[in-house]
Amino acid sequence: MAAGESEYFVREVERNDGRALKVKQCYLGDVGCVVWDAAIVLAKYLETKQFYDPPGGVDVWAGRSVLELGAGTGVVGLMAATLGGEDVSDFLPPPQYILMADCIYYEQSIVPLVESLKLLSGPETCIICCYEQRTEGVNPKVEREFFELLKQHFRCEEIPLDRQDPEFSSPDIHILHIRTKV
Repeated sequence: MAAGESEYFVREVERNDGRALKVKQCYLGDVGCVVWDAAIVLAKYLETKQFYDPPGGVDVWAGRSVLELGAGTGVVGLMAATLGGEDVSDFLPPPQYILMADCIYYEQSIVPLVESLKLLSGPETCIICCYEQRTEGVNPKVEREFFELLKQHFRCEEIPLDRQDPEFSSPDIHILHIRTKV
């Protein structure tokens, strides 16, 4: 075994076409070292037929500008890139999509997160937010505060389980489409 190999293991996210994203996840580390369940659910949601169905002529991701917040190991952004994203170094005009996986858990980040969304999004931007609903500790309070602040500037649509990937979905992991109020 090579030096350092015992410090991580490989998380594999299989695409519908049989190819796989392989991401090294550390055994020990902070939140940025983990492929969170909500990231996998969101990555697989990006691949549902409403967004990506090449035989049906649907490829929402091709040629789009996409920004990922709360990347962790980056699995959501990697999935979006494999589905047609390009290297975009200039975010003006605002991105068409902002992807967020498990960003709603840290109380001190709520105000800066909503402020960032306000600054980064435009009238055509769709923010796709996926988060695991946590019921312990301060998490319910953090979620409530986030949504109270968010709804002052944005409207939210929760995506029902029947529109998510049938295998990679869970009742306690929610996907929302968020857009600026007009």
